[in-house]
Amino acid sequence: MKKKIKVLISACLLGDNVKYSGGNNLTPELVTLLEKYNVDIVKVCPECFGGLPIPRVPSEIRENKVFSKDNRDLTEEFLVGAEKTLEIAKENEVDFVILKERSPSCGSTYIYDGNFSGNIILGQGITTRKLNEENIIVFSEENLEEIEKYLIELDKN
Repeated sequence: MKKKIKVLISACLLGDNVKYSGGNNLTPELVTLLEKYNVDIVKVCPECFGGLPIPRVPSEIRENKVFSKDNRDLTEEFLVGAEKTLEIAKENEVDFVILKERSPSCGSTYIYDGNFSGNIILGQGITTRKLNEENIIVFSEENLEEIEKYLIELDKN
C-alpha cells in the first residue's frame, strides 16, 4: 500500500487562532488542495511552542535577532519554537512543510524589515531557516501551484 503524504503546516493557515493578533490566516484554497490529495496534516505554531502568548506583541527580525515591537529580544523563544517544530517534523517524517509567509518564524521567502514599518524584504523566518538547514522543503501558502506540482510528484511514488 502506498504511503500517505504527510505535511507539516502552520496552524494559523488552517484557521487556528494562534496569530500574534489572536486571529488566524485561514487559507481556504490551501485547505481544498490538501483535501484533494488526502494528505495527513501535522499542525504547528512555532511561536506558541516557544512559549509566546496569544495574543502577543508583533515581532520582526532585525540583524538576525527577533525583537517585539516594544523592543524585547525574543530570539530565544523563536529558537526554541523552531527546534520543537523541527523535532515534530522529524518524528512525523513529513514529506514537506507549508508555513506562513512574512512571519518572523515561518516566512520562507519574505519577512518584514525589522522596523515595524510594513516594509517587506527578502528573507526567512527562524523556523524556516532551521528546517532548511535539515534539508526539509518549505513552501508558503502563497505557492499553491508549486505545492500542487510537488503533491502530484509525491503522489506518483
